[in-house]
Amino acid sequence: MEFPSDEVLAIIIPIAVYWLYSGIYLLLGPLDNYRLHSREDEQIKNMVSKREVAKGVLLQQLVQACVAFITFTLTRDERSIEMVSGKKGISLLVLARQFFISMVVIDTWQYFWHRYMHLNKFLYRHIHSWHHRIIVNYSFGAQYNHPIEGLLLDTLGGALAFLISGMTPRASIFFFSFATIKGIDDHCGLWFPGNIFHLFFWNNTAYHDVHHQLYGNKYNFSQPFFITWDKIFGTYMPYTLEKREGGGFHAKPNKSS
Repeated sequence: MEFPSDEVLAIIIPIAVYWLYSGIYLLLGPLDNYRLHSREDEQIKNMVSKREVAKGVLLQQLVQACVAFITFTLTRDERSIEMVSGKKGISLLVLARQFFISMVVIDTWQYFWHRYMHLNKFLYRHIHSWHHRIIVNYSFGAQYNHPIEGLLLDTLGGALAFLISGMTPRASIFFFSFATIKGIDDHCGLWFPGNIFHLFFWNNTAYHDVHHQLYGNKYNFSQPFFITWDKIFGTYMPYTLEKREGGGFHAKPNKSS
């Protein structure tokens, strides 16, 4: 087997993308005119230090890497070997179908587990509340979860999408890198006019910010791509994006919880 193999790259690259892309937001500075919350609110409202968040994310990514390695090992077959060696190509239509299936699988898996963790008081108090220690979102907090939630929602959901879609490890490099970037953007806490994710996805930075506020805690569970399940089950909370006094924006809910 050549090194680095597609399997190795599929494990390493999405993690590298996470820190590189979230790091870009840090390098850009405070950007007060684009924030959904003030810097003062970030300091006052968040209940976990950024150091602890970074440690939690690294732990989740270690588990993610182990599960990905096991998944690739158990599913390695002649088809994937041919793909790796370049003897057989794959059409863009097939890739598009695999990516769409993966998006639907992840959205479905995460919506129902995510919603259940809010409805079940024990699971919320002891597990999911970790993620909601971050009320004012920022980029590298996207994957901060309790280890059990990180394994159950993100890691196993990703493995399930990989298996059901039938994508190869090489294709998964691109899909999970895209999903990683999308998740970071949803949690970055910044609203940039012309942001491509805001143009093509209703599930975006402001949409998820509503969920992290007290008034939206029982709404906007969908993540990270579409808002379909929220619409179907009546958990969609619409909002209006308004200019905030002092600079930046505010996602104002259009109905009370």
